[in-house]
Amino acid sequence: MSASGIQLNRVWWVGALSVLSAIVGVLIVRAIAMTVLPPPYAPGLAMIAIPIVLTLVLCTGAVVVYYLVARFAKSPVRTYLIIAAIFLAISFVPDIGMVAAPFPGAGWPYAITLMIMHVVAGFITVYMLVRLTAHT
Repeated sequence: MSASGIQLNRVWWVGALSVLSAIVGVLIVRAIAMTVLPPPYAPGLAMIAIPIVLTLVLCTGAVVVYYLVARFAKSPVRTYLIIAAIFLAISFVPDIGMVAAPFPGAGWPYAITLMIMHVVAGFITVYMLVRLTAHT
């Protein structure tokens, strides 16, 4: 089954692979941040489950959106890239809010780390979905 140049039968396995890859990418950013930033660490860095669960849930949502866009949009890749860019920009809003959060480790270094995590997860997910589901 295909829609506008996208092989829909590939979306689910590529989606699973992209979600797992995004989790690995986020954990790499987390590990680097924890070596560079001084303790105490904010909860998103201190507790490994938070970035794993959030990446799993949100990137799985991105895969579902990709499938729906691929199935129903006239120009699915273009439409999906626009949607992904908008959601990436929106994802920065709570990160910026972390700058003034009243807990140890909060501030710009933490907010920037979260934004980098979002960019890494988003890039991996979007790139893999678009590249690995296209007709060859």
